Amino acid sequence: MSPSDAAAWQQLISTLHGSGRKAALAITGGGSGAVGELLRVPGGSRLLIEAQVPYDMAALAAFLGFAPAQACSSDTAIAMAQSARARVVRLVPGTSVGLGTDLVGPDLVGLGATAALVSDRPRKGEHRFHIAFANSAGIAHCTCVLAKGRRDRAAEEDLVSRAIVLWLARACGVAAASPRSLFDADEHYAETGVAALDTIDQLLAGELDRVTAQPDGQMMLSAPQPFVLFPGSFNPMHEGHVLLARVAEELRQQPVAFEISVTNVDKPPLAGETVRRRLAQFAWKAPVELTRAPTFVEKSRLFPGTTFVVGADTAERLFGPKYYGNDEVRMHMALEEIANSGGSFLVAVRLDAAGRVRALNDLPVPRRYADLFTEIPEHRFRFDTSSSEIRARRHADGGRAAGNA
Repeated sequence: MSPSDAAAWQQLISTLHGSGRKAALAITGGGSGAVGELLRVPGGSRLLIEAQVPYDMAALAAFLGFAPAQACSSDTAIAMAQSARARVVRLVPGTSVGLGTDLVGPDLVGLGATAALVSDRPRKGEHRFHIAFANSAGIAHCTCVLAKGRRDRAAEEDLVSRAIVLWLARACGVAAASPRSLFDADEHYAETGVAALDTIDQLLAGELDRVTAQPDGQMMLSAPQPFVLFPGSFNPMHEGHVLLARVAEELRQQPVAFEISVTNVDKPPLAGETVRRRLAQFAWKAPVELTRAPTFVEKSRLFPGTTFVVGADTAERLFGPKYYGNDEVRMHMALEEIANSGGSFLVAVRLDAAGRVRALNDLPVPRRYADLFTEIPEHRFRFDTSSSEIRARRHADGGRAAGNA
């Protein structure tokens, strides 16, 4: 790099620092030198909130909240950018996320980068990188397949680091060359324009805790709180769900809303496509609360004073030691918090895996919390088919149809 190039590069980074943006970076596989590039020029604290390098797969999974199918991919870079931006939202005081206009306060940027570069072992696949940013306008990403064997590790690292800085400049509205300018003509480079974020994307990214989907499809961030809530995965929604909601409405004399948590205690977060598909089942039928609240104590914080409609099998998990790290004290603390929030439960009978009818009186409810639970009489509601059975039946029917084709 010539002295004039070095001066221009330093000026670019100085302009980035003064852009008025706040940014968080997450980088894995290569390109972490971008952090040093940004901090080598004075003023980095005006821009950079944090930079993380979740290099090991376990660290990457912990950062994202799920294990990606492939570490070096556009999907992973985008997820990293969304997670990084969600952290900025939480870490920068005085900012809030709103529908459409998105933010009050400085524009917040998350950047994610993942690379597969020269290694100490021969790499069978391509040498490549993926870089994504998420800001108030939406998401954009770029990718490049490098000419294998043309550069050593240090040279590839340097190029990816500089590409990250240039892509960050674009995210921050700073005029800069495209990362394409760093690579040879025969190296395949591609980029996408900014695709706008919607509220479901923001929820999945951790920028929102609750979104209400109205029956007509309208998405609201501050809808009135429901006081009877039916949580579930609804995969699929079926006749039993509809019947149980109707009975709960009659018992509480309040309309029932449904709730789907996009995060789960035992499973990876739902994908955006999955959320939209499940939500479509409720069109013109009922409102649905989309949340990031996998446990009932978290639901009670979002919806104080709410009655939750559950099956006996779900209610039993409230007393399951494994959901509290095998700590009975934590279980009592959770139930105490739900009680103090005014929460309660309507419990329907269910069949267990052995085909036995399970009702409220079969559950190990601690005496001091017995008033939180009300049983729905079996003569008012009993529906023995589960969503998993319906999925299995559909799968079997699909297999038979394929075999007959």
